[in-house]
Amino acid sequence: MLNPRSEIYPTIEYRPIQPSDLEALEKIHLALFPIRYEREFFLNVVSGNGIVSWGAVDTSRSDDRRDEIIGFVTTRMIAAKDSEIEDLFRYNSSRKDLTLVYILTLGVVDGYRNLGIASSLVREVVKYAASISNCRGVYLHVISYNQPAISFYKKMLFKLVRRLPMFYYIRGQHYDSYLFVYYVNGGRSPCSPLAFVKMLVAKFWSKEDHCNPRWTRCQESNTLLATQSNKRIISGDNTRCHV
Repeated sequence: MLNPRSEIYPTIEYRPIQPSDLEALEKIHLALFPIRYEREFFLNVVSGNGIVSWGAVDTSRSDDRRDEIIGFVTTRMIAAKDSEIEDLFRYNSSRKDLTLVYILTLGVVDGYRNLGIASSLVREVVKYAASISNCRGVYLHVISYNQPAISFYKKMLFKLVRRLPMFYYIRGQHYDSYLFVYYVNGGRSPCSPLAFVKMLVAKFWSKEDHCNPRWTRCQESNTLLATQSNKRIISGDNTRCHV
């Protein structure tokens, strides 16, 4: 594995993932993640079929691999009303077209870690989400034992908003998941005073919703909610999941 810091600090550039990245993308996912992703997933990524993605390349390399991706982030757009955190946006119930950007996978090869590449990729996602007027946030799941990822997203100022008990089922073992959100374009935690007032007003006028969400812990800096969201079962090689 090339160590880019052994001779010269690499020049990293970011670009959309393209069809020529297919083989490298598959290899990196296989090396970094404990599960195997479907071939269809990678084809959708490189073709931009419902997935928006960015790749990081080291343009300072002197060989013919200077355009080979060494990091990536894959995302897709989801209607807020169809997401697992729809209840966090009920304070803005007058808007039915709100969307969210969901991070599917994020990774950097070993030799290029601790260079700020993952942070830059996430910033690209946040910038993209903020450019969409009706988007209110970027969100993702992290498996409960992945402490480096948990620390990373907290450092990137994502809010820990939900704990999903036994969300993952991997090789016969249940694992909890943490759900992180980065709010954009006026999106805000349901525990902020303005959002809380708006949510109460929306519930007062709504004839369809008669119950308030239950928060086990509710602070603006670190909101944690319990939920009975759909669980993800991961068994065998034919899977798609962000862990």
